[in-house]
Amino acid sequence: MQFKRILLKLSGESLMGNKQAGIDETRLSEYATQIKEAAESGLQIGIVIGGGNIFRGLSGADKGFDRVKGDQMGMLATVINSLALSSALSAIGQKNHVFTSIRMEPIGELYSKWSAIDAMERGEVAIIAGGTGNPFFTTDTASALRGIEIEADAMFKGTRVDGVYTADPEKDPTATKFDEISFDEVYNRGLKVMDLTATTMCKENNLPIVVFDMDTYGNLKKLISGENIGTLVHV
Repeated sequence: MQFKRILLKLSGESLMGNKQAGIDETRLSEYATQIKEAAESGLQIGIVIGGGNIFRGLSGADKGFDRVKGDQMGMLATVINSLALSSALSAIGQKNHVFTSIRMEPIGELYSKWSAIDAMERGEVAIIAGGTGNPFFTTDTASALRGIEIEADAMFKGTRVDGVYTADPEKDPTATKFDEISFDEVYNRGLKVMDLTATTMCKENNLPIVVFDMDTYGNLKKLISGENIGTLVHV
């Protein structure tokens, strides 16, 4: 596939690197460098980052937090990660723009589809923070929503594993990797690519997902150069 514009989904957990929590500066720098290389190739990039390295609303609810407040804390965690990535990109000369799904100027501009597209068409990386702005939705769902809105050619889901497997490869050594798989087969096999809301949105709006290992330096460049890495999930 050739890509003109993508939505890159990064996990908060990956930002921890080798730390127990928070942000690993080396991993953040590697992400920023890979994103800059991709942007310099002419690719338009929107980014959604999770917040699990700081706070996860669902696990907070298990510990007695009100679910809505817990999810709001999780949204703020994604804003912290987005600002960190913005800072890392700016430090290496890559222009970027932080948008937030809820109003919090001057931290970021209130997100709108048209403002984000304008930023990308100017060569800026659009970092879209704050999830969907609503509780009970994951950042996977926020990624699907933003990817559809900004008319991305695909969602690139950067994870710790190098694609979609028949089972969890960290638990099952016999698990085998798919080069590509349909949304229907993901449902039928009960595979955990993303949560069901996000997967359904991508399927209904024909937004392909490429699941790949973002933690291996250089993989993003390989992917946009057409190398067969990761797993393509499509209609």
